[in-house]
Amino acid sequence: MSQANIIGVGMTRFGKYPESHLADIAWPAVKSALADAGIEPGAIQAAYCGSALGGMMVGQSILARIGMTGIPITNVENACSSSSTALQQAVMAVRAGKYDTVLVIGAEKLTALGGGTLPLNEDDWEASQGMVMPALYAMRAMRYMHDYGLTREQLALVSVKNRANGAKNPDAQMQKPVTVEEVLASRPVADPFTLLQCCPTGDGAAAIIVASDKAAKKYAGKHPIRVLASDLTSGRFTPGFRDMTSPEITVRGSAEAYEEAGVGPQDINLAEVHDAFSIAELIYYEAFGFCARGEAGAFLESGASAINGKVAVNPSGGLLAKGHPVGATGAAQVVEVVRQLRGECGARQVPDAKVGLTHATGGGLAGFDHGACSIHILAR
Repeated sequence: MSQANIIGVGMTRFGKYPESHLADIAWPAVKSALADAGIEPGAIQAAYCGSALGGMMVGQSILARIGMTGIPITNVENACSSSSTALQQAVMAVRAGKYDTVLVIGAEKLTALGGGTLPLNEDDWEASQGMVMPALYAMRAMRYMHDYGLTREQLALVSVKNRANGAKNPDAQMQKPVTVEEVLASRPVADPFTLLQCCPTGDGAAAIIVASDKAAKKYAGKHPIRVLASDLTSGRFTPGFRDMTSPEITVRGSAEAYEEAGVGPQDINLAEVHDAFSIAELIYYEAFGFCARGEAGAFLESGASAINGKVAVNPSGGLLAKGHPVGATGAAQVVEVVRQLRGECGARQVPDAKVGLTHATGGGLAGFDHGACSIHILAR
């Protein structure tokens, strides 16, 4: 199979753009990725567009704005994993030799929903009983605190770290550092979460150019970043008891991704993980093998997940600071890791970053840990 490489990335700053059409939020990210790769629009052979709530034909709507029509465009919906699933499809197509240059887009406009929690399937029996995402993750947090002695202050430190990172990221929605006291004093949402421990919703887009070795050598873009692993897995239906402190879909997906890449947790220099709520980042430390079960709070407190720590987790600010326009999140995580591996991140640059990981998991379904999980491992 051909090696898949990322030769260009771009994104728009995540925020709230209620007066803008989704296509107008997204097309500048595509133009930025093309320019970053040094490639003309006509060289793109296919496009994959991820959006969870953007409606029909999102990819066609975006690319029509810049005249990129007539190519195969595949629209992908996989909840919060939509654009990372789109990337997985693009990587498979390039590895199989179907295409040499492929565009991946992630785009979402959540301001169109008018606020509140993300809408889940109305016929899902857990959702119909109030199991919206803040409630689900609050249950995870309470169980973890009970089992492992995690304190509310340690839980708040996740938001403190990620808001500090986001303050150094010009593309982040939230760019103001916060203290533990400010996090704990913010408005209650679902015990033990306060507002600053829940990711903000908003609008945004990100784009990625994937190329074969042949195409990567041809175009005058920056140093290509190799895709070592591109893993997609779905949740397993589990009736009855589920261990709320261990995300089985991520544990399983991480093992698959490490095997495909030929690396282990000790080789990862930075990771962009799906910290939709503060507890999520902590349980993902353990799922990816960065620390042992029950040790996530101590791992965080020690500085091991800071930008200059053992493994920098969410140097972009993560979902808690960068924001979470659902369909754009997975692609934006890849944009951050690519820029980190190139050494382009300024004040939030991870020292000597060589191998990075992205992780987007999504979907609230009764009986599932999550519905989908996509993990990518990239290397310079």
